[in-house]
Amino acid sequence: MLYSVLALTGKYNMNELSQFRQWGSPTPGHPEVDVMRGVENTSGPLGQGHTFAVGAAIAAKFLKARFGEVMNQTIYAYISDGGVQEEISQGSGRIAGHLGLDNLVMFYDSNDIQLSTETDAVTSEDVAKKYEAWNWKVITINGNDPDAIRAALKEAKATEKQPTLIIGKTIMGKGARKADNSSFESNCATHGAPLGGDAYKNTIINLGGNPENPFVIFPEVAELYAKRAKELESIVADKYAAKANWAKANPELALKMETFFQGNAPAVDWNGIAQKAGSATRAASATVLAALATQVENMIVASADLSNSDKTDGFLKKTHAFTKDDFSGAFLQAGVSELTMACISIGMSLHGGVIPACATFFVFSDYMKPAVRMAALMEQPVKFIWTHDAFRVGEDGPTHEPVEQEAQIRLMEKLKNHKGHNSMLVLRPADAEETTQAWKLAMENTSTPTALILSRQNIANLPAGTDYAQTSKGAYVIAGSDSNPDVILVASGSEVSTLVAGAELLRKDGIKLSIVSAPSEGLFRAQDKEYQETVIPANAKVFGLTAGLPVNLQGLVGANGKVFGLESFGFSAPYEVLDEKLGFTAENVYNQVKALLA
Repeated sequence: MLYSVLALTGKYNMNELSQFRQWGSPTPGHPEVDVMRGVENTSGPLGQGHTFAVGAAIAAKFLKARFGEVMNQTIYAYISDGGVQEEISQGSGRIAGHLGLDNLVMFYDSNDIQLSTETDAVTSEDVAKKYEAWNWKVITINGNDPDAIRAALKEAKATEKQPTLIIGKTIMGKGARKADNSSFESNCATHGAPLGGDAYKNTIINLGGNPENPFVIFPEVAELYAKRAKELESIVADKYAAKANWAKANPELALKMETFFQGNAPAVDWNGIAQKAGSATRAASATVLAALATQVENMIVASADLSNSDKTDGFLKKTHAFTKDDFSGAFLQAGVSELTMACISIGMSLHGGVIPACATFFVFSDYMKPAVRMAALMEQPVKFIWTHDAFRVGEDGPTHEPVEQEAQIRLMEKLKNHKGHNSMLVLRPADAEETTQAWKLAMENTSTPTALILSRQNIANLPAGTDYAQTSKGAYVIAGSDSNPDVILVASGSEVSTLVAGAELLRKDGIKLSIVSAPSEGLFRAQDKEYQETVIPANAKVFGLTAGLPVNLQGLVGANGKVFGLESFGFSAPYEVLDEKLGFTAENVYNQVKALLA
C-alpha cells in the first residue's frame, strides 16, 4: 500500500513496483527507511511503527515548546488489527493519551482479518473503549469511504488535548477475486501472500485493469495526483515563506533550530565534568547527565519508572518531566514499559532535532531487544542506558541479575549494518572517569545506537596515571602495567578493579603483567592491527575476567588464554558475599593466573 501511494506521487516508478521483494529492489518486503523516497521508518515488527509515531509526536511537542508555531506539526500513523493486539500498543496508547498528544492522528485499519484467523478467534475487546479509557478521541467510520476519511481527519485536527484514533472499518482484499471468480474479500489467504494464477488475473480485471499490463496508473488517478501536486506546490511555498519570515524575526532561534536538525555531536565541556573517585558507574553517569542537561538543549532522557535507581535523575534534577500541558522540560517518565520507551526514543530520533536516551536495569534489556535491533537497522543514534550490570545487583536475586545479557548486546557490535559498520557501539566502563569517556563516545556517535552498561555498586578508580582518553580505542593498557609481561589480564567494567587487586598478589610472586580495560571490543577491533598487537599480542598468555558468560571475552583472550566468568544464573545475597562465593576476588584471580602460567 505504501509503495503504491508513494508511486502515485512520483517517489517510485512502475518498474520498481514490479520488482517488489526482489534482490536490489528499492521495494523490499517491509519498507526500509528512506526519507527521500517518502519512507520515514523501517516497519514490519507489529506495534513498533505506531510507537515510533508517538515518539515523533513527543519530539514535535518538545520542539514546539522551544520554537513555537513554526514546529506546529501533526504526526500521522497507521495501526492494524495485529498492531492493536501487540502488547506494545498498551504502553504507547497509555503514554500518548496521558500526555494529551493532540498532534498525533492514528488510522486503525479494522478489517477483522489477520494472518491465520479472523480476529474474533483471538479477541473480543472493544478497541474504541480501550483507547477512550486512555484519553484518546475515537472516531469510527467506513474506512473505504474517502469522504468519511476526510471528515474524520478534519475532526481530528480540531481536537485538543487528546490524540485521535480513527477506526476505519474496512474490507480486507477489497475487490479481490478467486480463481473461480468468486469473492476473495475478507479472507485470511489475502493477508500476506500473492493472489497468483487466475485469482490474480480475475482481480485485475475486476478492478478495471489489464492482467497483461497491470502496472499502470489510470488516467483519472494520474490527473487527480497531478492536480494535488500543483496544490501542494503552493502550500509548501507558503510554508517555506512563513518559516523564512519566522527566521528573519527570530534569527537566534532559527540558528538553534538549524543546529538541532543537523544531527551533529553537541559541544560539551567534557573536561569540566568532575567525578567522585570510587563511585558506581551509574552514579558517574548521573554526574555526566547533569552536565548534559545544562549543555545539550535538545537532549531528552526517558526512564522506565527507575530514574532514582538508574540515576537518570541526575538529568531530571536539572529539568522536569513532560506533562499533558507542558513540554518545556526534557524528561519522559515512561512508566513500566521498557519496549514502548525504547520505541518512543527511536521515534524521537527518526523525527530529528532531538537526542534521545532511555534507561532501565540491564536485565530488562531483554524486553527492549526488538527495538534495539530496529534502532541498529535504521542507524538511529539512541543512547541506551542500562544499569545494575551484573550479579552484584545482589539481594534482588537471579531474576534481576544479568548474566547472558552482555553477550547478547555485544553481538550487536559484531553484526554489521548495511553500510558495513558495526551496528551498535557497546560500552561497559571500568570506573567513574572511564564513564565520562564512555558518555563522550556515546554523544559523538551520531550514526548508530550506543549501549552504556553501568554498575550498581561502587568501583575503585583505576591506578593513577591511566590515560582515560584511550577509552576511544575500545581496549587499552592501564597505568602501572609492566613491560614485557608474563601474562595479560583483560576485563571490562568493575572486573578491571578486581584484576588490579589480584595483580598485587601476583607481583609478590615476581610475575610481570599488563592489565587491559576493554569497554568495547567492537571499537578495539576497529583499530589497526599494530595497535591491537601492542595491547594484546597474538602469542601472549591472556587471562580474562567477566561477571557475565565467558564468551564475553573469548574473542579477546584467544586460544592461549583462559576466561573466568559466570556460567549460571545468579543468587540472592549481598554483592560482597556473591563476589566471594562466585570467585570474583583478588585471591581467585591469583589462583587462576598461577594455574594458567603453570
